[in-house]
Amino acid sequence: MIHVILCDDHAMIRRGIRDTLAEAVDIQVTAEAGSYAEVREAMRNSACEVLVLDLNLPGRGGMEVLSSLKEAHSPIKVLIVSMFPEDQYAIRCLRAGAQGYLNKAGDPADLISAVRTVAQGGKYVTPAVAHMLVESLSTPENQTLHAALSERELQTLLKIASGKRLADIAEELMLSPKTVSVYRARVLEKLKLSNNAELTVYAIRNELV
Repeated sequence: MIHVILCDDHAMIRRGIRDTLAEAVDIQVTAEAGSYAEVREAMRNSACEVLVLDLNLPGRGGMEVLSSLKEAHSPIKVLIVSMFPEDQYAIRCLRAGAQGYLNKAGDPADLISAVRTVAQGGKYVTPAVAHMLVESLSTPENQTLHAALSERELQTLLKIASGKRLADIAEELMLSPKTVSVYRARVLEKLKLSNNAELTVYAIRNELV
């Protein structure tokens, strides 16, 4: 039996994933979580071979969950299931320690295959991501300026480009407005831009939004 913990901040999404996995007789969902703190607690108290993880969590995000598991040398396999586009996040997540990446817009049947694959020690990627991985072997990661952004900086960039105010971003990420302003300043510096309008144009040109 493959024991799975689900971590997504939207209860309806978790239910959809749970119902999909329930169709597989060899997969059992042992716990659910909606935040970094909750998933850490769930992993301490529930059996888990595979963590199905969203990236966009309140407060500390999915990339930080990946980082903490890697630092602890955890045997838990991580399958990222996210709304973020594969071409911007899949390789970043795999390099950070995830065993697979699946977009939420994908076929539900792929979710079952992905969980089984990572549980057996394999890597799960779509053909599109596999192609990007091959391309990345001959293309320096820093070819695009945004490749140098941290997870929080990239989140800040995407939210600003989506038209959200710093106060709204701070509330969503459970950070202080001052901290978000620091992230914004770092993004502007790394991307060599001057204001939010230029950030938005950059995001659109690079198909980040």
